Amino acid sequence: MRSAYDVIIKPVITERSTADTAEGKYTFAVAKNATKTEIRQACEKLFNVRVLKVNTQNVSGKKKRVNRSEGKTPDWKKAVVTIDLDPQETTYLVEGGQEKKTNKKYKNTIEEFGFGL
Repeated sequence: MRSAYDVIIKPVITERSTADTAEGKYTFAVAKNATKTEIRQACEKLFNVRVLKVNTQNVSGKKKRVNRSEGKTPDWKKAVVTIDLDPQETTYLVEGGQEKKTNKKYKNTIEEFGFGL
């Protein structure tokens, strides 16, 4: 199993991704072979939030040219993570039919979204 820091590489900060943070959607560049489950677990571990949905997209690199030499920027993977803006304590049944509440408190924003950028 990979570390959460290996799955999430950096935030993608654009005009659209900044506007989407009001709706609870955060955009990250992630490892190319990361699955949605790994991305969900990494976000919940790193930022202490409840993830509702993960959408991924493989982004192909662009062709670049400098003078006569041509090249290509690397391909990368983007993930849009939707978090729960109103996290509630969840209850579940234990042995004997008693209800038990979770003690875990979730945040409703990701303050470290810029990672100091």
